Amino acid sequence: MRTRADRLVVVAGVVSLAVLLPAVILALVLAGVGFASGTEGAARNEAVPSFGPLVEAKGAAPRPRSSGGAPRPSPVPGRPSRVLGSKPFQVRVPRPSDLGHDVKQQGKQPSLPGGGFVGADDGAVITRVVRVGAFQFDFSVASPALGAVVWTRVIVPRGWEARRAWPVVYAYHGGNNDYTSWTKDSDIARVAASSGAMVVMPEGGWNGLYANWWNGGRGGVPKWEDFHIKEVIPLMERNFRAGTSRAAIGVSSGGLGAVTYAERHPGVFRYVASYSGALNITAPGMPLVLTLVNGTDVWGDPFLDRENWRAHDAAVMVARLRGVGVYVSSGDGRPGPYDAPDTPPWDGGRIGEQISGGMNGGFVRAAGEAGVPVTAHLYGPGMHNWKYWRRELALSWPALTAAVGAR
Repeated sequence: MRTRADRLVVVAGVVSLAVLLPAVILALVLAGVGFASGTEGAARNEAVPSFGPLVEAKGAAPRPRSSGGAPRPSPVPGRPSRVLGSKPFQVRVPRPSDLGHDVKQQGKQPSLPGGGFVGADDGAVITRVVRVGAFQFDFSVASPALGAVVWTRVIVPRGWEARRAWPVVYAYHGGNNDYTSWTKDSDIARVAASSGAMVVMPEGGWNGLYANWWNGGRGGVPKWEDFHIKEVIPLMERNFRAGTSRAAIGVSSGGLGAVTYAERHPGVFRYVASYSGALNITAPGMPLVLTLVNGTDVWGDPFLDRENWRAHDAAVMVARLRGVGVYVSSGDGRPGPYDAPDTPPWDGGRIGEQISGGMNGGFVRAAGEAGVPVTAHLYGPGMHNWKYWRRELALSWPALTAAVGAR
C-alpha cells in the first residue's frame, strides 16, 4: 500500500512539474526575464519610470528611475492656469492639405511649442518637453491615472508644424521595456520619416499589461488604459496638433493593448496592428501563466472575476473590430530565419512565441467566426524577437498609414 501511495505521489509530482515548469518559464518570458540578445527583454538598457516622485539633478536632462517595487501614488503637480477643454477628441480629421507638402518645409527641424500646455480632463499635465533628435522629442506627464510622472516619446514627420493636425500612430511596447523601446530596437524612425504621420510611444510599465488594474476589485493605480486613452491622446491633440485619424500598433503585450483599446473604445482607432501579441488571454492555460506573472492584481481572479478577464480578451471582443483595419502576425516558436537553428526548446523566445502563435491562431479563428476581416501573417518558424517585428512593421505600414490618411 505504501509503495502504491509513493508511486501516486511521484506521478503527481511529475505531472505538476510538467504543467508548472513551462508556465513558470513563460511567466519569465512575459516579464522579459532571461532573453537572449536581440529579443524583447534584452533590448532594455534604461530603467523604466518609477512610480514614485521623479527627482532630477539640477540642469540634467530628465530621465526616469526605477523604484523596483509596486506602484505607489506620488504627488502630482497642480493644474496649469489655462482653462482646460472639456472634449478631448474634438480635433478635426486631417485633410490632404494638412500633410505638410510644402517643399520649403521638407527636412526642416520642427520647432517645439512653448510652455502653458493644456491638460487632460482628469488633470494630467505635461511637465517637461525635451528634444532627443532632429525629429523626436520626449515629454513627461504628471499622471493622476498612474499617480506618477511618466514619459512619452514622439516622432514628428518632416515638415511638421504645431499649427497643423496630423495622422497619428500610437505604438505600444512589450514587457520589460519602456517608452524608448521602439526607437532603440526598431527602425520605426526611418519607416515613419516620409509617411506624413506622427508616431507616439507612451510608457506602458515594466509589465503594465495595458489595463486599469483590478487590485482586488478596489481599482486605483495603475490605470494604464486611462493613461493611454484619456491622458496621452488628448494631451497630444491639445498641445502637439495630433489629429483624430489614429492607428495603434504593439509588440507582445503591447499588441494586446493596441487591439483591446480599439475594441474597448470604438471609433478611437481606424487601424490596429499586433506583432506577436497576447490576443487570447482566456485561452486554456493562459490564466494560470498570467496569474503566475502578476498574481490577481491586473484582471482579478481568473475564476471569480472571469468576466473581467473576458472584457480584456481580444479574441472574445473581436466582433467590436468591425470597421477597423486589423493586422496580426506571429511565429510558432520554432527557430526561424533570424534565429540560431540549435536554440534549445526551453529558450524563453521559443516558448513565448509558441504561446503567442496559439493565441493568435485563436484570435484569427474567432475573427472568422464573427465575420471580421483580418490580415493575418502567421509565418510559422520564428521566435519572440525584434528581428521579426521589424519586418512585420514594414509589411503592415503601408496599409496602416493609408487607413489614417497619411501619404
